Amino acid sequence: MKRILSNLTFQVLFGIVLGVVVGYYFKGFGPTAEVISKTFISLITMLIAPIIFFTIVLGIAGMADIKKVGRVGGKALLYFEIVTTLALVIGVTVANVIKPGANFINTHAPVDAAKLAAYEKAGAEMKWIDFLSHIVPKNIFLAFTEGDILQILFFAILFGFGLNAMGESGQSVIKTFEKLSKVMFNIMKIVMRVAPIGAFGGMAFTISKYGVQTLKPLALLMGSVYLTMFLFIFVVLNIICYLFKFSLWQYLKHIKEELLIVLGASSSEAALPGMMEKLEKFGCSRSVVGLVIPAGYSFNLDGTTIYLSMAVIFLSQVFNINLDLGQQLTIIGILMVTSKGAAGVTGSGFIVLSSTLAAIKVIPVEGVAILFGVDRFMSEARAITNVIGNGIATIVVAKSEGEFVSPTISAD
Repeated sequence: MKRILSNLTFQVLFGIVLGVVVGYYFKGFGPTAEVISKTFISLITMLIAPIIFFTIVLGIAGMADIKKVGRVGGKALLYFEIVTTLALVIGVTVANVIKPGANFINTHAPVDAAKLAAYEKAGAEMKWIDFLSHIVPKNIFLAFTEGDILQILFFAILFGFGLNAMGESGQSVIKTFEKLSKVMFNIMKIVMRVAPIGAFGGMAFTISKYGVQTLKPLALLMGSVYLTMFLFIFVVLNIICYLFKFSLWQYLKHIKEELLIVLGASSSEAALPGMMEKLEKFGCSRSVVGLVIPAGYSFNLDGTTIYLSMAVIFLSQVFNINLDLGQQLTIIGILMVTSKGAAGVTGSGFIVLSSTLAAIKVIPVEGVAILFGVDRFMSEARAITNVIGNGIATIVVAKSEGEFVSPTISAD
């Protein structure tokens, strides 16, 4: 019994269940629960920048064949594009078959008009060329301060190349960075001990603010999204695992704590440092993990792309707008671009959805208001699918590079 009570997985599950109960029966606890949730996510995010930086720099600096960096990056981007396109097609197909928005009755919760206007403005201003130019930081210290993953990734790659070019004279810096990296992961282990409290706060806030009753009008959309992501994970990703000769179930068991943390915190970022460590233990080389995982947080958002594609079709059904095949293919094409900028942006789901609606000029942009009430509940599914997909992408690239060894540790 003592062993079960001290198990982190059990503690996080208990925190989630307790959060649901407290949020349902003690509505006034909501603001405090929100503070608890945000504080836990801040504990995680303060470690993301240094962990990504050290991992990528050490991975590149330690490579004897520097051409391998470009090869790994190219394979990762090709994989990302193929799999996210599959996710988009599946999302559109399921939404057309189930038709969750047909005969919709507008009984959703009141909308914050100011918040909606901010999302619409951000969506209208969101451009692909701006996203690309944003990758290059004007000030690297500002990038670290703001925790901009893509900018840190860009600088870390350049730093790694520079350190690699120093040869033997750079070994002292590499050894120092290795020690600092271990310090960061040790801090991460300490932070993970309070994960149950963070999960409790996240669930208590969600239930207290939105309530169970707000889910009823959009239950079919939620069910469709969850069903689609379930099929994507256990059919599409399972086939990929089979083709590359590793077990989906063994992998999921290995990262179960990270998945529970994502479920409680409703943020895939909360699992990023832990995923990097777990994938190394699972058998992937540090260099591949350091390149693929951070890039995947911007370019391999399987859950987000499924949600966005279904949300657009759902809103077209709500407004009785019949989209022909050509228009739906256009939507898929636009989403392939706009969804790539969905990471690291506050309210990213609404920003990207608004930018997509503004681009196709067919569905009213204000339609995103309908999704406010349940987006929080669907964000867990998005985040979990994103995390699972990024981990599998890392294993696939590692295996294709011969940078994977069978794990020698227990996957529990």
